[in-house]
Amino acid sequence: MAAEVADRHRILGLTDAEYELICERIEREPNDLELAVFSLMWSEHCAYKHSKKLLRRLPTEGAHLVMGPGENAGAVDVGDGLVCAFKVESHNHPSAVEPFQGAATGVGGILRDVFAVGARPIAILDSLRFGEIDSPRSRYLLERAVAGIGHYGNSIGVATVGGEIYFEAPYEQNCLINAMCAGLAPAERITRSAAAGVGNALILFGALTGRDGIGGASVLASAELDSDDASKRPSVQIGDPFEEKRLLECSLELLEAGLLRSLQDLGAAGLSSSASEMASKGEVGLDIDVAVVPRRETGMEPFEVMVSESQERMLCVVEPADVEAVFAVCARWEVRATQIGTVTEQRLLRVFEEETLVGEMPVAALVDDCPIYDLEPEAPAEPIYPQPRRSIEDGLDPGVTLLALLGSPNIASKRWAFEQYDCLVGSRTVRRPDAADAAVLSLEHDGGSGALAMAIDGNGRRVACDPFTGAAEAVLECARNLACVGAEPHGLTNCLNFGNPEKPHVAWQMTRAVEGLAVGCEALGVPVVGGNVSLYNEGGGGPIYPTPVVGMVGKLPDPTKVAGIGFREEGHEVALVGPFAPALAGSEVEKLRGRLADGLPELDFSAQVAATRAVVEVVRSGELGSAHDVADGGFAVALAESCMARGRGAELDLPAVLLESASLDELLFGEGAGGFVLSGTAAAIARISSLADPVRVLPLGRVGGGSLVVRAGADTLSVAVEDMRSAWQGGLRDHMS
Repeated sequence: MAAEVADRHRILGLTDAEYELICERIEREPNDLELAVFSLMWSEHCAYKHSKKLLRRLPTEGAHLVMGPGENAGAVDVGDGLVCAFKVESHNHPSAVEPFQGAATGVGGILRDVFAVGARPIAILDSLRFGEIDSPRSRYLLERAVAGIGHYGNSIGVATVGGEIYFEAPYEQNCLINAMCAGLAPAERITRSAAAGVGNALILFGALTGRDGIGGASVLASAELDSDDASKRPSVQIGDPFEEKRLLECSLELLEAGLLRSLQDLGAAGLSSSASEMASKGEVGLDIDVAVVPRRETGMEPFEVMVSESQERMLCVVEPADVEAVFAVCARWEVRATQIGTVTEQRLLRVFEEETLVGEMPVAALVDDCPIYDLEPEAPAEPIYPQPRRSIEDGLDPGVTLLALLGSPNIASKRWAFEQYDCLVGSRTVRRPDAADAAVLSLEHDGGSGALAMAIDGNGRRVACDPFTGAAEAVLECARNLACVGAEPHGLTNCLNFGNPEKPHVAWQMTRAVEGLAVGCEALGVPVVGGNVSLYNEGGGGPIYPTPVVGMVGKLPDPTKVAGIGFREEGHEVALVGPFAPALAGSEVEKLRGRLADGLPELDFSAQVAATRAVVEVVRSGELGSAHDVADGGFAVALAESCMARGRGAELDLPAVLLESASLDELLFGEGAGGFVLSGTAAAIARISSLADPVRVLPLGRVGGGSLVVRAGADTLSVAVEDMRSAWQGGLRDHMS
């Protein structure tokens, strides 16, 4: 092979073996356009070549499933003829280069995934990871990413209703920006992306095509970031939420009118991926004339048009008799629409520039024949990550430790961020981001009954300690969040954020984490409806913490009965419900003390699921004053959050059965899946006991006073609610002021 040819494919990220395989598939050497298209379609981001085999382990069947993996978004039945479509995706590498546009276009892309299947987006949730908050780079990335999310979601008019933000040193060079969107549609409007009907027209509609984003998400997400991130700035896409708003309304009207045979958004790899994937699913071919593609810039080469990742564009298949009607709808919404090709019988993606054939590629070779690699997992012999920086000492008074935890950026109030988002637009939001463990959105305006609940969760530090248990905990945590608002989970989406899968220790993390996700989903009976994989998240300091993020959607019958996390009334009884075996390993307090464990306690899945289902039932009764799960920071932080939410203290006594099982330090600040803090009348707590058998219910004391007081034998934790609130509110805000 000539040196210049070798350089050509290696520069595009293809190995020598992959290049030889391409030549074998097309029975010749590819030209520049074909090689560019193959390099993107065979990239990690598009082909999932290091994760596809693993993903087969995830359960994809469930009672409410309407559409599973393989489409733009998964969908579940939520009753009354309505379907909820939802998905989570990453925009990590572009955001590490240009955080405002990277995060903004991440939101734009996930919105298009949802309305591409015919659903109107109603909610956005985001899961964000940055380096430690005292790093200027981390504060810059956080500030600009939050601004980008708010700009896009607020402008287009979709409520941002929940999310999470974590700060850990391994994300310093490689932040994570995961965006989730959920939408609603009548069941009959749900649309698939498979191209169909030989002779049908291929229409591109939406924004102009430019050079922004060429080789962007697909290439950036398929290689490690080096220190010269500035050189990658031209690869980051530029978003226009107002263009997307017109595109959204236009797409839904076209689908409602029955004018489209199939619909696909243009995301990573642009026309190359959207066209070839539509053709593959429909077992047809496509002819495309790049000369007629409306452009933002002059002098673009055919390959640039094919690989551009310019935002706010959709591709659809239309019967010839409906083309003019499609153009008329697009004109009414001031959306550009152009017929750029046709559906053909031969399973080829053929690219023309006017009459000249400039590229011809078998669809199967592009989509179906990409090499799929076996991972070579190997548990690391030595610790992968350095110990965290110590910020508090061991042996402090419990009240001092609690205030330190409440002020730590991972636990502190995220109001600084979510106040930049509109959480009420659309008039569906029943619970604001800090009022309940899951977002709750009414279905009444859409002709349905009850409400949807949704949450997004993941803790990379705990997965770093134990990939299987940490990943399973994320699934159980999401289900517990839904349980606290009375919702039964219907489906789950995931975004798997890991380092370089070609390294044995990262392959081991991936393998164990996916197994943990699968076992957690199977225990709950929840199907995985789709998701995203983001690999090669590494910088000069090594890989990120392995971070599988899960988003879950569920249904509840009556949103007026959602209790919220805050202790509601003086005199209400407080109880700890469900399995509770906290450990310091992997906890936030262990991080503050400068340690990172190697392993987590095993999970009792049956006990976890039984408690979660019992809490769903009792919350739905409407008798509880509050419901909150024990999570980051442990039991003491959960109690503090319930106190701060409504400004009411509590006087509690830890029962002997707890004091016999663990130290006070572990009971107050240890973590591990399981445990709900519930409050209500004596009758309500008694009802929990009757419903929950054999789930453990431990009465603790009563709501009242201006302090949180927890007595444990001769030891007492006592902190004023106002002192807790001051620490909690300032933990992130003061860093960003």
